[in-house]
Amino acid sequence: MDLLNAIQFESWAEFVDMGGYAFNVWAVYGLFAVFLVVNLWFPLLKRKKIIRNLKRARQRQSQDQR
Repeated sequence: MDLLNAIQFESWAEFVDMGGYAFNVWAVYGLFAVFLVVNLWFPLLKRKKIIRNLKRARQRQSQDQR
């Protein structure tokens, strides 16, 4: 039961301070957020680029066949 009491915070300021490890804790959360955004965003951009290139190639093929 002592562990449960040890991880509870008395105030929001204490929560933000994270027991003196605020910089480390919040830096990790920030890096994780950047990691998530990059790993979700870049594949979408790559997909759009691939689709655009495929459409251009198909248009060129249809023009060459005429």
